[in-house]
Amino acid sequence: MKNKKILSWVLGGIGLLVLPFILQYFGNAWVRIADLALLYVMLALGLNIVVGYAGLLDLGYVAFYAVGAYMFALMASPHLAETFEGFAAMFPDGLHTSIWLVIPLGMLIAACAGVLLGLPVLRLRGDYLAIVTLGFGEIIRIFVNNLDQPVNITNGPKGIGQIDSVKVFGFDLAKRHEFFGFDVASVTMYYYLFLVLVLFTVLICYRLQDSRIGRAWMAIREDEIAAKAMGINVRNMKLLAFGMGASFGGVAGAMFAAFQGFVSPESFSLMESVMIVAMVVLGGLGHIPGVILGAVLLSALPEALRYVAGPLQEMTGGRLDASILRQLLIALAMIVIMLLRPRGLWPTPERAKNLDHVS
Repeated sequence: MKNKKILSWVLGGIGLLVLPFILQYFGNAWVRIADLALLYVMLALGLNIVVGYAGLLDLGYVAFYAVGAYMFALMASPHLAETFEGFAAMFPDGLHTSIWLVIPLGMLIAACAGVLLGLPVLRLRGDYLAIVTLGFGEIIRIFVNNLDQPVNITNGPKGIGQIDSVKVFGFDLAKRHEFFGFDVASVTMYYYLFLVLVLFTVLICYRLQDSRIGRAWMAIREDEIAAKAMGINVRNMKLLAFGMGASFGGVAGAMFAAFQGFVSPESFSLMESVMIVAMVVLGGLGHIPGVILGAVLLSALPEALRYVAGPLQEMTGGRLDASILRQLLIALAMIVIMLLRPRGLWPTPERAKNLDHVS
């Protein structure tokens, strides 16, 4: 049994390593989809700490994604040097921050934003908590959308461009490279960077899940009053959940900005928050493999449905927009899945047993 488990892990690792080379044969667009899927996996795992472990329904998680993205955009582009004379004097070519500083800084700033969100909502639960966090996410989006006057910091709806690519040990991931006779595209280089970050995220999540902190979060999720009676500091544990979950969103946002080379407020809409929550719920609350499955499916499904929405649009004579059809098909797919699998596609074994017992 143990040998089979090790073999499955080895085969899975080999599959992840060769996946971008297989996808390259069908075009770099498919590798790009895999890159974005890995970013969504990181976002879903971060939100799973808040929603799945601590039981705090957060509909404004995309705000931390935006914080990380704009942090990197400001620190790795000529925007500040073009806007402020003092910056231009100190940094004539603009700031060009190293990735080794960006990742911890993105985690720190997003974690601080998560704690700031958690402070005023400590006493809220359920729907009320969801409404407040939803408002926080929209406030951040509106904030970056309008912070171009009177002082131009975020460049408003026009967004920030000319963002530096990631450079690791002298390798510019925005350029093509050749290794052992294999031509490796830029999107493939980013794939391996995102894969490493996702693996670190999964490792941290597993360590948190089995730690005293993870057990405390789950106790709060099941019964907050009982957890408080057992001596758990509910206030600090909730703030820690918000901060830890937000930190992963900050790193994912910074990587998104480097990958795209451009950020704008439209990338951080309410729909993004809803999609990330849907990934966690669809895969299985609190179960790391389930959350990964949900993130991969919901990030890849819209692209796969392009091939379905196109013919349907032609059948209606172009009266139905392809993007609207894709959203409709995604919604229908999610409704069917949740009716057939109300616990999620891959719930935790304990949760599955409890729900089976109740039903």
